[in-house]
Amino acid sequence: MPPTTPQLRREVIAIYKELLYLGRDYPLGFDYFRPRLHKAFMANACLNDEAQIRQGIERAKFVQKEIEALYYLKRYRALKQRYNEA
Repeated sequence: MPPTTPQLRREVIAIYKELLYLGRDYPLGFDYFRPRLHKAFMANACLNDEAQIRQGIERAKFVQKEIEALYYLKRYRALKQRYNEA
């Protein structure tokens, strides 16, 4: 099996860093989020097939969108509550 390309490696590391950054505002806290993120990435560390790695990257991007939606929903609810109180 050929080793992974440096570009794929950079993509994986970039999405990991983005998810870590988003995890700071995770509703259950960063201490809950970080070990689970690390475990999820380490479970797929043995992947060598480029198609499987790309599929993992797409799954990580989906999770990223879900976390962003949680963040914006939280912000929206806070703004809505302030608006209704006024």
